[in-house]
Amino acid sequence: MPKLKTLSGHDVLKIFAKFGFEKVDQEGSHVKIRRQLLAGGRQSLTIPLHDEIDKGTLKAIFRQALRYIPEDDLHPHFYYE
Repeated sequence: MPKLKTLSGHDVLKIFAKFGFEKVDQEGSHVKIRRQLLAGGRQSLTIPLHDEIDKGTLKAIFRQALRYIPEDDLHPHFYYE
């Protein structure tokens, strides 16, 4: 079973920037990111800007992002091979 990487909030923001997400709002240590679709829809995620994101939180972010990004594209950024 692949092992989850240790990532900071800034690491996660950089990963999602590669998929077209941009920072739209920040409240405290949580950043809302969004990407606009050509068809007019919007896709949003909230990322905590912690030095090290808890493994359970990281898994939840990964699962939520799977609604928007294919697992084959996202998996290498979150898991060791």
